[in-house]
Amino acid sequence: MTSGQRATSPLATLAFAVSGLGIGLLLHVTRASRGFALFVPPLSLPLTLTAVAIAVLVMAVILRRRVTRDTGGNVDPFAAVRILAGARASQFAGGLFAGFGVGLLVPALLRTVVPAASAWGPMACVAGAGLVLLIAGVIAERLCRVPPGDGDAHDGPGDGSPESGPVDQPAFRDSAR
Repeated sequence: MTSGQRATSPLATLAFAVSGLGIGLLLHVTRASRGFALFVPPLSLPLTLTAVAIAVLVMAVILRRRVTRDTGGNVDPFAAVRILAGARASQFAGGLFAGFGVGLLVPALLRTVVPAASAWGPMACVAGAGLVLLIAGVIAERLCRVPPGDGDAHDGPGDGSPESGPVDQPAFRDSAR
């Protein structure tokens, strides 16, 4: 992430978590009003969320090592942007699934007769795995930052600052100047 980019807003992540909470509550209330049993998510869901969290973290660590080490290899900017996009998407999806798991879990545990652990256990696992994915996304986004000094090599008018126009940037220079 360059100095001009901002980190993902915690309010956006919170909005996804609240949306997931609402979806989980709505699903629970809808199923209960129709006389259906509790919705128990499959155990493959938290396992998949955890696998995605691990994959995002591994890719971000590899990118960070390439950026900070002086190995002579270039960093593919498109791959870096994809990893950053994956990190941000992980934050949003993690918030959504954590909220969804909590939205399913809270009404189930507030019943007069608490369901068996085989019913509320997967709900708690989804909430936990969503939280793990959210945290992994935050860490991966921080790992995608450009170290200080890399983007500040020159302070001339062609440094991409908002004050410099397209004419001042090397890609748009007119050969007549």
